[in-house]
Amino acid sequence: MITSAEYNEHGSIVAVIDGAEMSVPDDMANRHRAMLAEWEAGGNTIEPYSPPPPSAADVDAERDRRIAGGFSFGGVVYQTRGEDRENIAGAATAALAAIMNGAQAGDLRWHGGDTDFVWIAADNSIHTMDAPTMFAFGQAAMEHKQNHIFAARALKDSESIIADYADDQYWPTAITA
Repeated sequence: MITSAEYNEHGSIVAVIDGAEMSVPDDMANRHRAMLAEWEAGGNTIEPYSPPPPSAADVDAERDRRIAGGFSFGGVVYQTRGEDRENIAGAATAALAAIMNGAQAGDLRWHGGDTDFVWIAADNSIHTMDAPTMFAFGQAAMEHKQNHIFAARALKDSESIIADYADDQYWPTAITA
């Protein structure tokens, strides 16, 4: 006797047959699927798959994806994966130290090397940055991450997480500094 049946996320059917829950392939050659077809012919319905509601972990994953997706600074898109943010933070700290030691706008060798300081953009183009620009770049990267953290927090703080939580309308637009 079949008491319930519902499709799962893989297209199989989870059915309770004679008190036992089983996964039945949606293949009419399968004897249990044939039993389900008879059950349906008797007026019963195999319920469609209903995905679980989004979780806080789902929102966190979307937040992390967006943080790592890069941002625009000075009209140029830069990468912001974890290692990129670490590099940006380190260079911004060095830029602040250089500013405190007198580095001026326009000085592209503020880092102490014998070549101009450059940063590689997401499209692999090279961009020179003086110390104030590098420091501002670091602040923009921090703002990019912080804005996404707070957007995710707002989504998770709601009574229930909305199904379309990944829609752009709920997330910050790209920073353009």
